[in-house]
Amino acid sequence: MLKWVDTLDIAIELSDKYPDEDPQWINFVDLRNLVLNLEEFNDDPEKVNEKILESIQQNWIKEKD
Repeated sequence: MLKWVDTLDIAIELSDKYPDEDPQWINFVDLRNLVLNLEEFNDDPEKVNEKILESIQQNWIKEKD
């Protein structure tokens, strides 16, 4: 199960599930929703902050490259 701290693993899952999404231009509200919709994700939706979302986004951008 994925938690918010698993930013790299979350990014890999997002890259696999949403191959046509460009993470560089996604806003944090949409990013949070995409993470919450991942099958493997299981954490408190309220325990996320901007720093975590930024880390997920950066890792996702690296995964796409």
